[in-house]
Parts: sequence; structure tokens; C-alpha cells
Amino acid sequence: MTPDKYPEAFEAARHIWSHWQAGEVMNELPNNCRPKIASEGYDVQSYLPLVSGRSVLGWKIAATSAVGQSHIQVSGPLAGRLLSGQVFENGYGVSLTGNRMRVVEPEFAFIIGNDLPPRDVAYSQKEVLSAIESLHPALEIPDSRFVAFAEAGEAQLIADNACARHFVLGPAAPNNWREVELSRHPVEGSVTGAGGKSWSRLGSGAAVLGDPLIAMTWLANRLSALGHELEAGQVVTTGTCMPPLEVSVGDAVIAQYGKFGVVRVSLLE
Repeated sequence: MTPDKYPEAFEAARHIWSHWQAGEVMNELPNNCRPKIASEGYDVQSYLPLVSGRSVLGWKIAATSAVGQSHIQVSGPLAGRLLSGQVFENGYGVSLTGNRMRVVEPEFAFIIGNDLPPRDVAYSQKEVLSAIESLHPALEIPDSRFVAFAEAGEAQLIADNACARHFVLGPAAPNNWREVELSRHPVEGSVTGAGGKSWSRLGSGAAVLGDPLIAMTWLANRLSALGHELEAGQVVTTGTCMPPLEVSVGDAVIAQYGKFGVVRVSLLE
């Protein structure tokens, strides 16, 4: 997409990315380029790869629970892009410098095996499932460039890449994951501080729109409606399985998915 197609959206994307690079926050986007509705927010987001010079490695889904939607005052899930330089391997140390949310979210992630291009007919959950190559435990470390992100509104949050920042991908789960009802699969997230004090929280796939595969199907159809393709090789992280884990610099986070594996991250300055 060229800058002259949606010049206001291009300007908003430049504004957002410059704030990310400088580690600065804003109250809101300038009025002359501020998106007012969700579709305009997605136009802004579409320019982020261009203005950042980064590639799209996959997608994230935000606000996949009623509590999450209420917290940021949106009516449904939001999609965002995972950009190169933001995706890390299991066990990697990730910096919290400039991160104001200070939370980690255990999530179910999927690698896409077959393209799901835009089309007029909605994708079924069966079709989406057949396009998935693998399931992975994952951790998202979100953030926003808005001072009061919970009050920024749907359009601006989408423009800000649905609060995407850092993402850690765990190992592929055993191939028999398709035989498991993901909505009932438990997840335990644990935080250990620098002084050795630890605590944990339980969750499950039911927190993700009722089932991570429902969230995956929502994304495939949302992207299709926007004219975007869910491409083979991309990763999709489907939303937190539990209330986000509050963290600080020096903490280590481990999310255990039983037979699906373990994913961990260390949080650095």
C-alpha cells in the first residue's frame, strides 16, 4: 500500500512509530490524522511495516475476553501485526525498558501451514483448523504508546497495533494436540522475582473467546474482510488464557501447558 492511498493513515503510522522508537507516549493522535472508526485504525496499522521497515511475522489477537474488552472499552477482539524484531525464542531475555503495561500474557499460538486468502464466504472453524501446521505455548508482553491506553478507544488502539510489543514463541506441541479440547486445557503461569519469591495463576483456553480455535477463525475472517491474507509460515497468538501476570524487571515467567510444553522468558532492564 502506497502512502498516497491513505495519506492521513500514513501520517498517523509515522507518528506512532516515531513514538515507539523514541520511547515516548502520547495522549492521542493529532486530529488531522486520528482514526475515528475501526476500519480507519486498520488502515493506519497497515502502514506500520512500511514506516518501520520491518516485516510481518504474524498476528496477535487482543481483547479476547469480556473482562479484557471492558477494560479497554471495546466491543470485541482486535487484531495486530507481529513485526520482525519483536518475536523471540523460548527462554530469551526481553527488556522492559519503556514498557508501561508491565504484564505478561500466557497464550496459545499457532503456525499457519496453508494460506487463507481473502474471500467472500466466511471461513469455517474446520477450514481454519486444517490450515494450521502446529500449536505452540507462547507469551506476549504487550504495551501501548497512549498515556491512558484504556481510554484511547478502539480505532486508536488498532492503529497502535493492538498493543503489540514483544512476543516469545515456545516449542511445538506434540502432533496429537488436535485431539484435545483446547477450551478445557489448563495453563499455569508462574512469576519468580529476583529475590526468589514466586506466585502463580491458573487459566485455560476457555478465556480465549471460549476456545483458541474460535479466536483463530475470528482472525481469519477479520483479515479476509479487510482484504488481508493469513499466510503460511506466519504465527498467530490468540489472546491471554488468564488475567495478565503483573511483572517487574528481574522477574522470570514460566507458563506450563501440560503435555503441550513450557514457555519462559526473563525480564531485563
